[in-house]
Amino acid sequence: MPAHSDTLGRRFFLRDPVTLAKVLLGRVLTRVLDDGAVLSGRVVEVEAYLGIPDRAAHTFGGRKTPRNRSMWLDGGHAYVYFTYGMHHCMNVVSDREGTPTACLIRALEPLEGLDRMRHHRAGQRPIDRLCDTDLCSGPAKLTQALAIDRSLDGIDLVSDGRLFLHRGRVVGADRVVAAPRIGVGYAGVWAEKLLRFCVADSPHLSVRPEAISGKGSTIGFAG
Repeated sequence: MPAHSDTLGRRFFLRDPVTLAKVLLGRVLTRVLDDGAVLSGRVVEVEAYLGIPDRAAHTFGGRKTPRNRSMWLDGGHAYVYFTYGMHHCMNVVSDREGTPTACLIRALEPLEGLDRMRHHRAGQRPIDRLCDTDLCSGPAKLTQALAIDRSLDGIDLVSDGRLFLHRGRVVGADRVVAAPRIGVGYAGVWAEKLLRFCVADSPHLSVRPEAISGKGSTIGFAG
């Protein structure tokens, strides 16, 4: 059964990663904690990873390991990995089983449970110094804020009540900018491809497109 009445169904995720990344903008990611607390945020920044040919993807060249096995699942599963020995990142698997592609959720606009998010993010800092725009403005920040870790790797976002996506609202094409992905300089020509999609006027982005590329392109798409 769906986790919620307007949870996105399987068909939504059975798209190539570029198309999925674009239509994920404006959708609402919801996390339900063990104590029933609900945390949610609107997706405002996503990166597409194209799998086997993509030098920046964990499945480049057909690589299949215990770490990335969730990328090989059917679209609509979560791929959560641990990086730099300290951070978790969450991806939404795209396309059909056996096509190892995914979309990295890079930033959210916090909507629900902000006080709990602040507690999760505070660490050694005073909670009142964490402004709303700093809670989920980065892939590691949002997983910390929503308490997403490797225990959620591989779960079905269509049917699991712990983590799922709502329909939210469609973002108009005139508000979406495509830019290069962040932190993939090792990927050669793939580092320059415009595979990061942002709600251009959002104050919750991890990095504004013009700040890292000097360029960006407004795109059009169908939701």
